[in-house]
Amino acid sequence: MKTITLNLPEETDEKEVKMIVASSLFEKGILSSGQAATFVGISKREFIETVGNYGVSIFGETADDLKRPFPNG
Repeated sequence: MKTITLNLPEETDEKEVKMIVASSLFEKGILSSGQAATFVGISKREFIETVGNYGVSIFGETADDLKRPFPNG
């Protein structure tokens, strides 16, 4: 694993930043849901329940994919 250090303003919500990063890495397939949850410091269940708030589907579809109509036939 690699380590990255960020200097953020004091008022930054650390959990929110971690969730943004974890969601992105999960969406790209770099982290599993369990790894992402561990990174954020939450349970796997909480990560799965929350990741949708960041525009990431646990099923691999994007928000745009879900808005498309089903093909006829």
